[in-house]
Amino acid sequence: MANGKLFIGRRVRELREASKATQAVFAERLGISTSYLNQIENNQRPVSAAVLLALAEKFQVDIASIGGSEADRLLSALSEALADPVFVGVSAGFQELKLVAQNAPSLAHALITCHQAYRRNSEQLASFDDQLIRTNAFAEPTPYEEVRDFFHFVDNYIDELDRAAEHLAKALGVPDRDLGTALADHLEQHHHVRLARAANGERVIRRFDASARVLYLNSYSPASTRSFQMAFQIGALEHRAEIDAIMERARFRTSEAAEICRIGLQNYFAGALMLPYRPFLAAAKELRHDLHLLAMRFGASLEQVAHRLSTLQRPRMKGVPVFFARIDRAGNITKRHSAAKLQFARYGAACPLWNAHQAFETPGRMICQLAETPDGVRYLSVATEITKADGGFGAPHRRYAIALGCEISDAGDFVYEDRLDFANGTAFEPIGVSCRICARMDCIQRAIPPLQSTITIDHDRRSELPYTIC
Repeated sequence: MANGKLFIGRRVRELREASKATQAVFAERLGISTSYLNQIENNQRPVSAAVLLALAEKFQVDIASIGGSEADRLLSALSEALADPVFVGVSAGFQELKLVAQNAPSLAHALITCHQAYRRNSEQLASFDDQLIRTNAFAEPTPYEEVRDFFHFVDNYIDELDRAAEHLAKALGVPDRDLGTALADHLEQHHHVRLARAANGERVIRRFDASARVLYLNSYSPASTRSFQMAFQIGALEHRAEIDAIMERARFRTSEAAEICRIGLQNYFAGALMLPYRPFLAAAKELRHDLHLLAMRFGASLEQVAHRLSTLQRPRMKGVPVFFARIDRAGNITKRHSAAKLQFARYGAACPLWNAHQAFETPGRMICQLAETPDGVRYLSVATEITKADGGFGAPHRRYAIALGCEISDAGDFVYEDRLDFANGTAFEPIGVSCRICARMDCIQRAIPPLQSTITIDHDRRSELPYTIC
């Protein structure tokens, strides 16, 4: 959407073709002229409010989502790719890129894929010798990157698995019934699978013996983890056909990516079963997204709750658009999704001014931050440190920070906004996406100069940075 105008020609054309109607017939049903419909489909004119209402009434189109966060995410990825110095001289404006994202998404995806391959090859050339270069090891996206992009571009919402999980949760009485007991009973009664403790010293969270019909769980794992692994096993046993169909539509390049995605889809089902859509959405509104209270109500962990909030993208029943990320101590973003305007960088580390990093310094506390990105959008960000351990004193501990946030316009739906001073403009900390594409020239935490910029060095003067960005 630009300047309040909505150009959705490709979406309207797809809707008309799906209904197997000519332009004349489709225009008549919408109550507009054929010429106006033709102009809409070719993005020569925006849709009016009357046309939107007609689409909603006659074709059950979700007005709230018709603008398409898919196009927004694609536009973000396309803009970042074109910021690379390899495209120096390319002067595509915002409107031009938006038209490409809306009307030629396949072309935009192809360009992003080519740019990914270029960057991998460039990094390979900079890091390895000629012999490794000739192996062409990074010519294609890694399987993990391919799966990450799959979930990114489906808005982190898988409708058929989500609804199946919600239906089963209702049959099991979740969340009113004890979750662990309900899942264990279902496994035994419907699949003849019994639970057993993993052997001492066996470093597994879950192990399924298909021939003996035994699911081994680590008895030292938290109850939320054990419940998640039981839900995961139920998804694997009951929804293989649906998962196979989703993977077939995704058309992954390698079998590795497909198998990684299978795990991701089974994880998705497990989260949706533990935190069924309608009850969880209602509870999130009632409790104003208090992560601790939601975790206690549903027998889940903070990470499971925060991750689930980022998947509430069901048409006509969406939750608050949030961003969610999990970060390790080295600054690597190991999980990410954003239904808000904030899009995480595909390359490089996250902004060091983001409160997610501060969470490691204050374990056990919920760190709240008011932040503003270079485009002027303001956010509420909430971060906390989590520790994962499956053993006693000598067992290794994995530490992460999780961050959840929303745009300021939605902050009233979060309990974390109550003690923050929104009226004080100086309370908003300037953050970016990553240094390589951040437009802030005076940031004292900058790690590298932004792409498509030049630097000058004054040997007789030194400030926070050893260079000046032009």
